[in-house]
Amino acid sequence: MKRFSELAFVMALATMLFACQSKSPATPASAAPAADAPPPLILTASVPLEGVKGRFDHFASGKGRVFVSGLGNNSVEVIDMFQGARAHEITGVPNPQGVAFSPEANKLFVASEKGKVYIYDGDSYKLLNTLDFDGGADNLRYDAATKRVYVGCGDDEKNAAIATIDAMTGKRTDEVYKLGGEPESFQLEKSGPFIYVNVPDLKQIVAINRTTKELTRWTVTNLQNFPMALDEADHRIIVGTREPATISIFDTTSGKMVASLPTVQDTDDLYYSAEKKRVFVPGREGSIWVYQQNDPDHYTLIAKVPTVVGAGTAGYFGRQGKGFDRLYLAVSATASTNAEVRIYTIND
Repeated sequence: MKRFSELAFVMALATMLFACQSKSPATPASAAPAADAPPPLILTASVPLEGVKGRFDHFASGKGRVFVSGLGNNSVEVIDMFQGARAHEITGVPNPQGVAFSPEANKLFVASEKGKVYIYDGDSYKLLNTLDFDGGADNLRYDAATKRVYVGCGDDEKNAAIATIDAMTGKRTDEVYKLGGEPESFQLEKSGPFIYVNVPDLKQIVAINRTTKELTRWTVTNLQNFPMALDEADHRIIVGTREPATISIFDTTSGKMVASLPTVQDTDDLYYSAEKKRVFVPGREGSIWVYQQNDPDHYTLIAKVPTVVGAGTAGYFGRQGKGFDRLYLAVSATASTNAEVRIYTIND
């Protein structure tokens, strides 16, 4: 009797399990396990930059081209975005830093650490004009709505500012915002009046209202807040710090930090993809850390993509056409290898 009861129990349990499984949705045969998911960045090409020495600084894009400043080489390298090849080299710029392109004016703007902004014709690369900036010029941003180039300039309390150039005339304007400390990365709103500026010397983010001319200052707890990206739709700015190495997310409506996560060491750039809700953080430690935004206040590290030690300068400009959602990474020359720009395709 006992053996019969045990057998009956086992048969009943098996029947119940089969019934439960038959009601569960089947897993598609083509579905890959999470561990086998493709990486978010795939190295698809590289562009050799023979003869380019020293470190790189900033990237820009325009009219199907990618521009990267060869700070240590006194040059700006021009890459054909669609051919994936070096198209031109602008020489004679002392320690170039920021670059920006105005398609409306068809001009390329190059900031020099030595205190000038060089303006070139967008087709011939002929030098059109130079403008002086006390204390050097660094990051550049172009605002298509106003046709102005914003210049992070100055290196002390007196001359540190965000200044402006009229892209069409190639002349400085009266729009200047004194910061009290040297500016690093900054971002412009497209649908609003604000500029957000990292000022690491003051341990601050400065929010500039271009309509009212008012400046609001937010304290940054961690040190060396250099790179910055803007998620304008969700009212968030993403700031990279070096001590310790983090990305910190701030609510632009309140100035409050809503999240902070560890990140790659020694970062000088970071980018946000509004299309994919991802953050890309290259670091000179030798990798690119990729985060997925779960919601505006929560982010998950999804990959650490190995690169090259010392490669921290990158450019990302969003999708440029079918199959052209790419991130560009500058790799400096060594004693045995040429400099190059590596091209990573953003994976879905």
